[in-house]
Amino acid sequence: MSRLSGGQGGINLVDEGKTWQAAVAVVGSPRLGRLEEALILLTLALGFMMAMVDVTSVNIALPAIASSFSLPLSRLVWVVDAYTLSFASLLLVGGALAERWGAKTTYQAGLLVFIAASLLCGFAGSGAMLIIARLLQGLGAALFMPASLSLMSHTFQDTRQRTKMLGIWSALVGVASGSGPLIGGMLVQQFGWRSIFMVNIPLGIAGVLLVKKLIPKVPAHPRPLSLLSHALLLVVLVSLTFVLIEGPAYGWQSAIIVSLLACMVVSALALIVQERRGTHPLLPRALFANATFPAASGIGFLISFSTFAQIFLLGIFFQDALHVTAHEAGMQMLPMMFSFMVGNLLSGQISARVGTRYPLLFGTASAALMAACILVTALNTDMASVLMMRLLTLCVIIMNISVGVALPAMTTTVLQVCGTRYAGSASAAVNASRQIGALVGVAIMGGLFHAASDWAWRMPAAFVVLMCSYALAFVLTYLFIPKLRQG
Repeated sequence: MSRLSGGQGGINLVDEGKTWQAAVAVVGSPRLGRLEEALILLTLALGFMMAMVDVTSVNIALPAIASSFSLPLSRLVWVVDAYTLSFASLLLVGGALAERWGAKTTYQAGLLVFIAASLLCGFAGSGAMLIIARLLQGLGAALFMPASLSLMSHTFQDTRQRTKMLGIWSALVGVASGSGPLIGGMLVQQFGWRSIFMVNIPLGIAGVLLVKKLIPKVPAHPRPLSLLSHALLLVVLVSLTFVLIEGPAYGWQSAIIVSLLACMVVSALALIVQERRGTHPLLPRALFANATFPAASGIGFLISFSTFAQIFLLGIFFQDALHVTAHEAGMQMLPMMFSFMVGNLLSGQISARVGTRYPLLFGTASAALMAACILVTALNTDMASVLMMRLLTLCVIIMNISVGVALPAMTTTVLQVCGTRYAGSASAAVNASRQIGALVGVAIMGGLFHAASDWAWRMPAAFVVLMCSYALAFVLTYLFIPKLRQG
């Protein structure tokens, strides 16, 4: 058996007989072929690919789920955000457990939880049961997502190679995201909405087997868990989610909404105090030695806020405003979703040459400009007109290519700044910020839908929000993301 030992600067393999596993552990070694390298990369991306197919296909299935369980709009938002809520709330726990148990063990555990939760989703007998199962799916993703990036950071040691591999990794995830609406539409059309969850089971099993075969163990770096901090973060996010989703229905001045707002504020303040004074903070304080890490996390929040709000918006728009089937909606969204992959493939090459600052600046500025173009067109054109649909498709494709360029650059920035020692915590933190962004983005879109039933108002209002979000991400990049040297 092979075992790994390592410290802050990296990992060293001690070979006890399995030379092929030894080669796998150090990608870039002369003993490692392209096929083995590709299999490792696919294995590390498979969990997140499965989750992204699930997330994006659910948006296409929402009308069918609403019809099956007679769910109102706010409950539909919960079907999406229940997953995101538990994912965002527990990502930091997942990162800590990846360091405490080892990234490989945590990755496998997350896949098994996700498989079981997907099975529960497929057999859900009510909207409430489906929402609970979606919460469990988020728990599984919270375990395997930070572990995946931690394994990536340890496996691909060379900075330039890791940058390129992150680009390919993101492209694979982009393929999954892009395929989600089409796969979801086809499955819903042919087999019903439950089938979109059942496809996770064979994929998840394949992932567990590949990890066991290909990925060696990474040494654990145990650190104590701050249970109070994790509990306070959970209270903050649950309160925030309930307020954003149910506020329009209960009324913003109702007792329950005001009480939860107060609870959220108090919990957030208590969390800040605990993090500043506590012995074991949620995140190592070394991550905040300069402004780059928190700025990159904020950029991740804003980009995911806009991206998932857009996917939620378009998934309902095509079926509700244009009255097309789920399969037709998936087909119309297909080029928009696959454009993320184009940006991902470009990102690794660009960042390897010029660093991560310029791809971030370009991506956020271009996305803001495209949102502004859609806004202007929506204010002056009928929503169902040919001109509107052509311009919407073109602008969203350019927007998503731009975001596809920016996101891997943001992830690479975080990993370069934090190093392998804090890779698990840093990747968990930045992905938690992204999932919180997705959570808030979908909830705000739901609020906009509740406030305006006419698409002539919904569409412009939505793209005002997206334009401002991307513009703020550009400002954070300009002010706080330095030009980091590659290699």
